[in-house]
Amino acid sequence: MQKIIGLKLKKAREETGLNQGAFAKALGLSSQFISFLESGRRAPSLDTLNKIASYLNKDMAYFFEEKGDAFDCLFKGEGLDKKAIEVFKKFRRYCEEYLQIEESTSRRLVLAPLYSLISAERMADEERRRLGLGDESIRDIFGLVESNGLRIFRYPIPEESKVAGVFIYLEEKAAAFALINGYQSFGRQVYSVAHEYGHYLKNRLESPIVDNPDVFIDEYVSLYSPREQFAQAFARRFLMPPAKVNEIIEKDIRSRKLTYGDVLYLKRYFAVSTDAMLRTLKDMAYLSRAQLEEYFKLDADRREKELFGNLTGEGESGWLSKIRKRAVLSERYKLLAAEAVKKKK
Repeated sequence: MQKIIGLKLKKAREETGLNQGAFAKALGLSSQFISFLESGRRAPSLDTLNKIASYLNKDMAYFFEEKGDAFDCLFKGEGLDKKAIEVFKKFRRYCEEYLQIEESTSRRLVLAPLYSLISAERMADEERRRLGLGDESIRDIFGLVESNGLRIFRYPIPEESKVAGVFIYLEEKAAAFALINGYQSFGRQVYSVAHEYGHYLKNRLESPIVDNPDVFIDEYVSLYSPREQFAQAFARRFLMPPAKVNEIIEKDIRSRKLTYGDVLYLKRYFAVSTDAMLRTLKDMAYLSRAQLEEYFKLDADRREKELFGNLTGEGESGWLSKIRKRAVLSERYKLLAAEAVKKKK
């Protein structure tokens, strides 16, 4: 048991980006004691373990449970139907193939830092600062999160399966993946990626995580675990920094009373779903409850086409409806696959 606790502690500590000395100092312990714990030569008292667990924002049970294969745990999840399981099997093959071509090309991704003891909003701000994004909109979140260690696979999952996204972390390979339901609108897929990125940065060691579409609805997310509420708050702040929303409205729109066209303009600027933009503007007091309910009833796609000629994410008419019916491999995956084929010749 000491060995299990030690391995868990070392992995959790390394995920925070702290060395043994810094970690020990933060806890008021000696670095030698932390070294003994991680090597399994000493067992912590319950008080010490509780102190460590609190610092790492984990339950004490985390240090005692021996976790099985992440995909085996995923397939044993409650409420999964046959169609979802079939997609998960395809996801598993994609993950395995991706890691194989990374090994073949010697181009493994480095993990982003693991955050702890921080609010969702601050984590979003800190991660934006780390990535050098400032307050600007994220034009390609799929490529951004992938370059920072979260590999993305988009595949259509039937609505009745109730799966918006899946996060999985393969501890033994130090590799993270997210499955995004490709049947969702482009804006919702963007939000799903940001949500899974939040899990990746905060809940990596709690993998696998399956997200129900309801977690993206403010009225329902409170019914889910604090973990989901955290990821949702992170996604909103990460995608739509309040400072930038304020700047655009004050410098360009110049009105506290936003028209529906203004909402769609902002939605396209931040490349998110109309619902997400509406809820953000309501939270920032740019829309009243009455306006929010009125705008929710409107046909966003039709109005957006009337105003701008096409929908966000569409390169041409019909493109989005076609791509939502098949798998979408990441750009990095396709690049490495091509390199791997060349090396074999």
